[in-house]
Amino acid sequence: MSKKHNFSAGPCILPQEVFEKSAQAILDFNGIGLSLLEISHRSKDFVAVMDEARAIVKRLMNLGDDYEVLYLGGGASLQFAMVPYNLMKVGGKAAYLDTGTWAAGAIKEAKKVGTVDVVGSSKEENYAFIPKDYKIGSEYDYFHCTSNNTIYGTQMKSFPEVDTLMVCDMSSDIFSRQLDFSKFDLIYAGAQKNMGPAGVTLVVIKKEILGKTGRENMFSILDYSQHIAKESMYNTPPVFPVYASLLTLQHLEQNGGIAGAEARNEAKAKLLYDEIDNNPLFESFCAKEDRSLMNVSFRITDESKKEEFDSAWKAAGISGLNGHRSLGGYRASLYNALPIESVQVLVDVMKSFR
Repeated sequence: MSKKHNFSAGPCILPQEVFEKSAQAILDFNGIGLSLLEISHRSKDFVAVMDEARAIVKRLMNLGDDYEVLYLGGGASLQFAMVPYNLMKVGGKAAYLDTGTWAAGAIKEAKKVGTVDVVGSSKEENYAFIPKDYKIGSEYDYFHCTSNNTIYGTQMKSFPEVDTLMVCDMSSDIFSRQLDFSKFDLIYAGAQKNMGPAGVTLVVIKKEILGKTGRENMFSILDYSQHIAKESMYNTPPVFPVYASLLTLQHLEQNGGIAGAEARNEAKAKLLYDEIDNNPLFESFCAKEDRSLMNVSFRITDESKKEEFDSAWKAAGISGLNGHRSLGGYRASLYNALPIESVQVLVDVMKSFR
């Protein structure tokens, strides 16, 4: 079978080594004669997986014991509700930055819990840039932002100084670049981009921020404190996605960590953006200073060439290049596991249309 170059936005490409080890674990986990899918989540074999999956996150992010790591269900979409439920005081309010579809989804859910001020938005300009001229004061219980916008191809290159808690949805660029993660009080991310398969969500939270909302009789399943107390096993965790995420993070750690991934991602993005900028047949959707290293959204300038271009990239073994249905055009997702060789194949196809 010919090699496929997987540019899918998520679920997406993962390291081949992760597939091989995950497949073996499904057949026989740790040589115990049982599948990972049939052992108890309370068994010593899986407890060791969960313990290391939590510990490796703090190592990669260089965070101390004042932070807790959780693996939860429900996707990042459940965090849209859990964040305000756990952090917004009764009668309080939160500040949100509106930079795309998923940020807008978070805003919608937070409004069901309390007052939300949208302190910046690029919605009227089709989310083509990241708003920057805003200030976040101490009157807010927290500030929420989305670090990378998969659909529109924008990414926050810096984060504001705030006089309150900082919350960030890093679903589509977590572990892709070096950040001072201690700047954030709560980070969450759906796994199905740089971490592993869909089915689990990572939450990294500073423990001291909890229990201050004045909200009584909280639903236990929505209470971060309950999940912390049970070490991510308040209910049966999604064992396979947690294990695959551990394998993915081990692969990252063994290949230069986040710094190594960032260098590779910058090289991939430069290669593709240079071609978009120099090829009159293509143009970027978004402001140059806000271009994402993870999701490159672009369009063809001559629609009469679209059918020919589509045939060419498909013939080259490229998969998952179509843009999101709400935006159209094309989207090349350059997640950690995508090799630069795949980007070069796409660039070569684009060059042939100059």
